[in-house]
Amino acid sequence: MSYTLSTTVTLSFDDAIAGITARLKEVGFGILTEIDMTKTLKEKIGAEIKPYRILGACNPNFANEALKLEENIGALLPCNVVVTDEGDGTCRISIIDPVAMVQPTGNANLTPFAHEVRGLLQKALEGLSA
Repeated sequence: MSYTLSTTVTLSFDDAIAGITARLKEVGFGILTEIDMTKTLKEKIGAEIKPYRILGACNPNFANEALKLEENIGALLPCNVVVTDEGDGTCRISIIDPVAMVQPTGNANLTPFAHEVRGLLQKALEGLSA
């Protein structure tokens, strides 16, 4: 099983970030954090990598329900969304698969919940690539 849901889009890097942010908002997720890996690695260790951004997406209602089912689920939150510039006029967008994410918890009560969240994240990706 893959641990991400992914799509490739023909958008600029900035447009891909704006697009997935908007699509996530439409399905109830907001962006809590944003990490510019390109800038961070350049500043910290001098590494040169392609444009790479990590967005921390969260749906407060789902986060609340997940915490009720598994107190330590916060270690796996928020749902990370990775946007990379592939250098060929396309960007890759990958989102952690909630079903894969909850498997290590061993809490079977999270599985139906994770499938519901996965459906919304897939909808966000599909809407962007349509």
